[in-house]
Amino acid sequence: MSLGGILLTIVIGFIAGLIARAVVPGKQDLGIVATLVLGLIGSVVGNGIYNLIANGNLEFRPGGWWASILGAILVLFVYVLATGSRRRVTR
Repeated sequence: MSLGGILLTIVIGFIAGLIARAVVPGKQDLGIVATLVLGLIGSVVGNGIYNLIANGNLEFRPGGWWASILGAILVLFVYVLATGSRRRVTR
């Protein structure tokens, strides 16, 4: 992958992470780097699921805006569910 492809993947991942954070309800204590990582993981997950359904093979590759965004939403939703019960405020 070229430098331009890597930068494009980072930008797509970051935007997908931002959109996921705007869509998923609840408090997410994520900084800029965590949002980027969320988007990149979501991109891989979303595009992997799409390729599994459409092509019948599990091929991980970046691309596809909507698959990246849906994957990031799925990953963030799971993150919120997994960490939500541990973030109770004690008095």
